[in-house]
Amino acid sequence: MRKQEVRTGGEAGQGRGPGSPAGQVKVLVDLLAGKSSQSSQTPQTLDRTPHGDDSRIQKCQEALLNRVKGSPELGGPSPRLTSLLLVEGLTDLQLKEHDFTQVETTRGGWHPARTIALERLFLPLSRVSIPPRISITIGVAGVGKTTLVRNFVHLWARGQVGKDFSLLLPLTFRDLNTYEKLSADRLIRSVFPHIGESGLAAAALPKILLILDGLDECKTPLDFSNTVACTDPKKEIQVDHLITNIIRGNLFPEVSVWVTSRPGVAGQIPGGLVDRMTEIRGFNEEEIKVCLEEMFPEDHTLSDWVLRQVQADRALYLMCTVPAFCRLAGSALGHLSRTKPGPQDSALWTPRTLCELYSWYFRMALGGDGQEKGKASPRIEQVAHSSRKMVGTLGRLAFHGLVRRKYVFYEQDLKAFGVDLALLQSALCGCFLRREETLVSSTAYCFTHLSLQEFVAAAYYYSASKRAIFDLFTEGGVSWPRLGFLTHFRSAAQRAMQAEDGRLDVFLRFLSGLLSPRVNALLAGSLLAQGEHQGYRAQVAELLQGCLRPDVAVCARAVNTLHCLHELQHTELARSVEEAMRSGGLAGLTSPQHRAALAYLLQVSDACAQEANLSLCLSKGVLQSLLPQLLYCRSLRLDNNQFQDPVMDLLGSVLSGKDCRIQRISLAENQISNKGAKALARSLLVNRSLTALDLRSNSIGPQGAKALADALKINRTLAFLSLQSNAIRDNGARSVAEALAANRTLSVLHLQKNTIGPVGAQQMADTLKQNRSLKELIFSSNSIGDGGAEALAMALEVNQGLESLDLQSNSISDAGVAALMGALCANQTLISLNLRENSISSEGARELARALCINRTLKNLDLTANLLHDQGAQAIAVAMRENQALTSLHLQWNFIQAGAAKALGQALQLNRSLTSLDLQENAIGDEGASAVASALKANTALTALYLQVASIGSRGAQALGDALAVNRTLEILDLRGNTIGAAGAKALANALKVNSSLRRLNLQENSLGMDGAICVATALSGNHGLQHINLQGNHIGESGARMISEAIRTNAPSCTVEM
Repeated sequence: MRKQEVRTGGEAGQGRGPGSPAGQVKVLVDLLAGKSSQSSQTPQTLDRTPHGDDSRIQKCQEALLNRVKGSPELGGPSPRLTSLLLVEGLTDLQLKEHDFTQVETTRGGWHPARTIALERLFLPLSRVSIPPRISITIGVAGVGKTTLVRNFVHLWARGQVGKDFSLLLPLTFRDLNTYEKLSADRLIRSVFPHIGESGLAAAALPKILLILDGLDECKTPLDFSNTVACTDPKKEIQVDHLITNIIRGNLFPEVSVWVTSRPGVAGQIPGGLVDRMTEIRGFNEEEIKVCLEEMFPEDHTLSDWVLRQVQADRALYLMCTVPAFCRLAGSALGHLSRTKPGPQDSALWTPRTLCELYSWYFRMALGGDGQEKGKASPRIEQVAHSSRKMVGTLGRLAFHGLVRRKYVFYEQDLKAFGVDLALLQSALCGCFLRREETLVSSTAYCFTHLSLQEFVAAAYYYSASKRAIFDLFTEGGVSWPRLGFLTHFRSAAQRAMQAEDGRLDVFLRFLSGLLSPRVNALLAGSLLAQGEHQGYRAQVAELLQGCLRPDVAVCARAVNTLHCLHELQHTELARSVEEAMRSGGLAGLTSPQHRAALAYLLQVSDACAQEANLSLCLSKGVLQSLLPQLLYCRSLRLDNNQFQDPVMDLLGSVLSGKDCRIQRISLAENQISNKGAKALARSLLVNRSLTALDLRSNSIGPQGAKALADALKINRTLAFLSLQSNAIRDNGARSVAEALAANRTLSVLHLQKNTIGPVGAQQMADTLKQNRSLKELIFSSNSIGDGGAEALAMALEVNQGLESLDLQSNSISDAGVAALMGALCANQTLISLNLRENSISSEGARELARALCINRTLKNLDLTANLLHDQGAQAIAVAMRENQALTSLHLQWNFIQAGAAKALGQALQLNRSLTSLDLQENAIGDEGASAVASALKANTALTALYLQVASIGSRGAQALGDALAVNRTLEILDLRGNTIGAAGAKALANALKVNSSLRRLNLQENSLGMDGAICVATALSGNHGLQHINLQGNHIGESGARMISEAIRTNAPSCTVEM
């Protein structure tokens, strides 16, 4: 914050009494220190008039407004700064890893959390809680912590937020670093050096907020275990001791304290002292777009181009969720666009690595001088010399600051490292350094973003290593002689691998990237010498791969090594693993290098963004080594890996972690028993991210089902659970049913193929009478019979939540159907009902028909493979004349013939809701097909018609062709397994010349011959709607297939053909 003095009208004539500035500071400090308000001075000397209090508060607000006035960030705060995330503490990732790693690992996403509005940031969360005394707001470098503070101060001074606070004391650690020792008394004076009138202390009495912005910039880490307690507000102590005592409450116990910090440093404050922790989220996709549009307000074409470039590389796009990085990338890419590089200029390719992007930023800082057409001139040489001098001075400062965790510099620091202060006035330095006045009239400097300090530090190290004879990391100390770039690079790699907090990770990436041919070409002549160190590129790649040790787990340092190889443009290792992922050959890649590459791809690969498919390829050892990375995958598919119960203990530890971001996990077709299920159940008791768990085709049994069910009684996030084919039987079904009575989040439950009988169905039915959250229940391939169907029917009469019920293959006969249809007359929520492969006859079909005349909500009905015959199908057809809700009807394999097909055709002429009709494997013949075709001439709703294996010949095909010439809504027609022949093909071909709605046509196995197939293919010249056609199994021959392929390629290039 810039230093501003608060001057008041009565200042000149004030003395040293209680009304003087010194006296008022004493009163204020006494109040802040929690001393008795009955002291001899306070009540008698303070101006208590409301008007006096208001005017003094107003003066304080004006002083703060003056302080933040002119800040470029001010204006209307963005939504992400007016609503912060409430978090419960710091994760291991935040405590141990570099900010870039945090963003990359979480793919720019933030953990689902409650939000809190800015105006409620310091208010109680409920009626029974109290306001927080110590609040911390965390955020990665460049996310906007200081902007948030300045906006809050600005809004408070305008009376819009923090109305409970009578006084704000905003300080930054850049200010506090200028003091060696400081007392609480001087701390207050540093904010308001001329307090003015005595009434300010009274105005401050109700509530005060002390803001400490940028803990990560504190020159001395806070040490709460070795700090001596201090309660004297006048005693001068070290600044870090003063802050520690304020946070502990030894000083200013009544004052609210708000600290902002990068996540890793925030861990210095013990969690037990923190009352509230919030986090600033980064940009979402829309905000990235808006940010770039605001950077180029007069050129939307340019902003769109820049957006496409960052979207083209997933790693760069993820980093653009950090606002400061997004603006830096926008500036660099905007400059690139304005240079209009030619396609032949290999040095001017669009950046695909961090180092390439920052190289473009450096070129932008140079203003493009010295880069045009490779011409030499005194001006170019002068610019190049100036830039190298800048790297030699600022770079040394940046490097040693990085090594010592120093990110803010003062004039004494600059002089100590030989930085020419005159050089800081150049535009070049202005793009890298930000200058700011502190409250004590000294000047603080910091790099405009942490990553720029790392880039300049790497450039310095890159250049200095060719002449350095001692370890650059121990400058000023003693080290063995080190000669040559490769030796110094090895030292940097070792230091980075040993740094537990990852602070050298991005530095090492930049150092590797400077060896890239593209970066070298971009910076040659300005920052780098042409071809400098290029001979070491292959050796550096080998050195980096040698850092991938066979550790138990792939650590973040190993993943960073893959990032370094990417910067170096040595991508063979990652490409080989990515290809193995695509081809299913991962099982053979088990070396430490391959494991690290797989962990890297889990972060950056587009293929893994939505789902990481690691089926059929993982052993227990490989899985164990990947556990740290699996934490942050959104969706994991681990099917068919022969995982046994011990592996579930490992996965359970992952799912129990505070850092866990896994939302969906599939463990189908493994060897998990009840012990493994219990391990997973224990994790569900604490997990707050998992929404879908697929355990189909394992052997968890009734005991495993009970363990999971007990967890569901407590878990409040899981929405999908599949226990298909797990032999849970009636006992397991009973346990799950009991859980559903308490659970209110599970919406999809798959229990098919579990040998569940009427007893289990009864238990589930009893629960459904109470449960309102379950939307889909798959109960197929069990043995519930009519008794179970009747129990479920009773539940459906009262249940108002279930939308989909699957009872396929459950030995349900007409009695069970009658009960279900009775319930359907009352139920108003069920949308989908599957009764495939049961024993429903024409009598049951009549019950179905009666229900369809009454029900107005059911949309999907599947009666495949029952015993309807013509009588049953005719009854349903009559109902379909009246029903206007059903959209999908499956009557496959029901012994239906022409009579029922005619009835259905008549229904279709009146029905306006049915969009899909399945009559396959019913011998409706030409007569039935003609009846349905006749209906298609009038029907405008049907979009899909399935007539596979329906005994249709050329006459039926002719009728369908005539209908297609008229119909404008049918999109799918499946005639596979009929005998329409060449004549039928010709009829359909003629229809295709005029039809514009059909998208998919299946004529597989229809005895078309080459003539019929060619006839269809040539007809496509006038059809622009067909997207897929199947001509397999029609005895076309190789020569005919070539002719047809050529014809379709010529006539309908957008149409896919299968032959």
